[in-house]
Amino acid sequence: MKRRVFIQKTLGASVASGVLMTTVGFTEVFGEEKQVDDPVDMVAVKGGGPDVMFEKGIEAMGGMSRFVKAGDVVVVKPNIGWDTPPDRAADTNPLLVGKIVEHCLKAGAKEVLVFDNTCDEWTRCYKNSGIEEAVKSSGGKMVSGKDKKMYKDAAITKGVSLKETKVHELVNSADVFINVPVLKNHGGATMSLTMKNLMGVVWDRGWWHKHDLHQCIADFATYRKPDLNIIDGYNVMKRNGPRGVSVADVVNMKYQILSTDMVAADTAATKIFGVDTAKVKHIELAQELGVGTMDLKSLNIKRITV
Repeated sequence: MKRRVFIQKTLGASVASGVLMTTVGFTEVFGEEKQVDDPVDMVAVKGGGPDVMFEKGIEAMGGMSRFVKAGDVVVVKPNIGWDTPPDRAADTNPLLVGKIVEHCLKAGAKEVLVFDNTCDEWTRCYKNSGIEEAVKSSGGKMVSGKDKKMYKDAAITKGVSLKETKVHELVNSADVFINVPVLKNHGGATMSLTMKNLMGVVWDRGWWHKHDLHQCIADFATYRKPDLNIIDGYNVMKRNGPRGVSVADVVNMKYQILSTDMVAADTAATKIFGVDTAKVKHIELAQELGVGTMDLKSLNIKRITV
């Protein structure tokens, strides 16, 4: 069975088995749209499949060529932390990841590398999430996130709690770094969004949990800001995160956010999810460190309905 057909059948089964269909209006999240010329700071897309929404979103952002130039090495960091199928929404949607790889290569990338320091056994996570097949079918390459030799000492010069850590060398060597979290509930961090997703590029995440998790997340967001962030809000785990228990935890929201600003993207995502942004403490802490802005009204945000 072809990759896209297999994944669509899996995702379709989640709806048939009782996943609630819902969506949140643009005005509810962003207020009235401004009539402002380029450049676009953020694109919010709703109503389509994850790959279709990305096609529309990246076009509105100026195309992948805005970020990727000929000969670039691109590193894509989805959430692949859990050994679960796509319908559980614990990991980033594979259709989205595959489409990102495809666009990077079309823009002239020399190679596109995809990895995560997974929580469950990494080969099973890569396979059962559907991401490995999606990446390879699109011309990209999966890289293990479990080789300790690949992690190098890094100073977090602006860190408050996190002063140093070990970072995967691909993050430092990449010409372009693309961050692709899935929007979901998280027991420790309240929400798993763009900044939380970066925990998958460091070796020792356990230290963060013992030393003010929210501050550490904000601290690390100052290290290397991704060139592009894409939040997957197609299927959204509303409770029991980050792993989830069953498809009963999942809501089919059909949303996607693209932005160069992690703080803004995470702020918007909390509103889509329906949680008070103040409860996700690392967002405001990151704003205080200069990572980005929580003031969505100050941004030029493009809205697209598929």
